Amino acid sequence: MTQSENTEVGGRAPPESGLDQVIEGRGQSVSGFMVRRVLQSRHRRRIGPWTFLDHLGPIVLGEDQPLRVPPHPHLNLATVTYLFSGELVHKDSLGSRQTIEPGAINWMNAGRGVVHSECSPFPLTMRARQLHGLQLWLALPQEREESDPWFQHYSASQLPTVPFEKGQLRLLVGEAFGAVSPVRVDSPTLLVDVELGKGARLPLPSVAELAAYVVSGRVQFDRDVGETGRLLVFMDGASGELRAMAPSRVVLIGGAPLDGERHMFWNFVSSSLERLEIAKAEWELGPRPGSRFPPVVDDSDEFVPLPS
Repeated sequence: MTQSENTEVGGRAPPESGLDQVIEGRGQSVSGFMVRRVLQSRHRRRIGPWTFLDHLGPIVLGEDQPLRVPPHPHLNLATVTYLFSGELVHKDSLGSRQTIEPGAINWMNAGRGVVHSECSPFPLTMRARQLHGLQLWLALPQEREESDPWFQHYSASQLPTVPFEKGQLRLLVGEAFGAVSPVRVDSPTLLVDVELGKGARLPLPSVAELAAYVVSGRVQFDRDVGETGRLLVFMDGASGELRAMAPSRVVLIGGAPLDGERHMFWNFVSSSLERLEIAKAEWELGPRPGSRFPPVVDDSDEFVPLPS
């Protein structure tokens, strides 16, 4: 998806514990729909390589109200779309066309430049009407920022699930909880979808930088409580466990620290300000064959213009 204007996200300093920060997502309009934006914020710019997190829904789409994000560019990052319910159709300038369904991973490495779109299936199916999911971006290692773009998709059945007492998790990206995801990554990265029954306990995995986003429900870590829409950012090397105070869903994000600073403008994330300026100038001309940002295959009638 495309990022609209940046929004400040509130935070608070938690009591002394293994938590570093608690960040509360705030409403933001994207393509006519309200999302809860969690990253980036003035309190936290990234968790490991993850630099952006939007939470969409749950919303119910009417027959005359499909979600439509027209073609837009990305640079020097990877995008991940993950759905809890509903369906979206991904198209990109590599020629990929993929229906995204709940539990699957849709991963697009933008590298030196790519253009993609996402929309509800047409005609809108009953299954697609309730839409709920996450859009995440992660920065690429500097040596991979200008690599060739690529796309990969893994269905829910291809990703390992790990049951535990009163709960279950799906390992989407990385290695943890005795499982390994098949998803290709360019640096140590973790993404886990966790469903917790009331009273369930989840030990924190050993990750250099780690946070837990509360999709729904209420969880506790030490003396601190995380409710729906909050990102619990753990101190480096923190240990302990999350405890579900109600039926809850939590997504863990984390990974190795980035190899240097990153700059963000709109849908571009790069270690180079000069590269951002070049990308801005190219997209002002729109998608063009042979450019850094070629047209999306079978979706070239419109595009999202560069914001002023």
